[in-house]
Amino acid sequence: MGHKRKWANIPAGHDSPLAYAVTARDRSTLEMVQQAVQHNQVMLAYQAVVPAGRQSRATFYEGLIRVLDDTGRVIPAKEFIDVIETTETGRAIDCLALDKGLKTLADYPDLRLAVNMSARSIGYKRWNRILSKWLKSDPTIGERLILEITESSAMLIPELVVGFMSELQQKGISFALDDFGAGFTSFRYLRDFYFDILKIDGQFIRGIATDPDNQILTAALQSIALQFDMLTVAESVERREDAAYLTAAGIDCLQGYFFSAPSVHPPWLDAGLTQASA
Repeated sequence: MGHKRKWANIPAGHDSPLAYAVTARDRSTLEMVQQAVQHNQVMLAYQAVVPAGRQSRATFYEGLIRVLDDTGRVIPAKEFIDVIETTETGRAIDCLALDKGLKTLADYPDLRLAVNMSARSIGYKRWNRILSKWLKSDPTIGERLILEITESSAMLIPELVVGFMSELQQKGISFALDDFGAGFTSFRYLRDFYFDILKIDGQFIRGIATDPDNQILTAALQSIALQFDMLTVAESVERREDAAYLTAAGIDCLQGYFFSAPSVHPPWLDAGLTQASA
């Protein structure tokens, strides 16, 4: 009883040095992102998604959210997204990503662009207002916008996601299921979702040319996409031999550092990679 009383008043996350360090780091990360949002130090970095076998022309680009810290360093989403996902700052980041993505689509009328969002932003009034505003100003934007939702996020509220997707697909918007295979998808929901694009998680793609387990798992994920008439994208393609293997295996599109790193400078303005078009 005395042992329980000893710990009773210790705040959550402070009961061990490691837990306290993690909590402090998360708090610091959240504050850094909040500052970036407050000062509009938020931008998109663009990465090409290329057709397998025809890699000089992008099928579309993904706009990946970045923030600047107080030293001016560009911080990628993977370093903060888990910390802010459930917070109001997470919703603000989704709104900024959407607004910046739609502005880019308005500026470049032949472009197709994917923008990431959390399922938690469905029904968020500000997010929906931003989308409505841009769709009214340029009716072609919907047909060129792809919204990416991670598998883990979609599975939190699958019924809500299904209705949301159905409504926006009527406006021409496409949907990509991001990080497929990383979570615990209920295949019953996959049947109901009608995603247009399925992005196979990078853990199955890295080193696939020489990894029999990843070859089997990727083939299984690919067959699911085929069954549901979804375009397949392999994420995290980093080596020539992996790109060659995936192309031979019939994966539709490839994305990763082997082709290009994400760039805050729009890569379609360079001569090297032709602009993606609808």
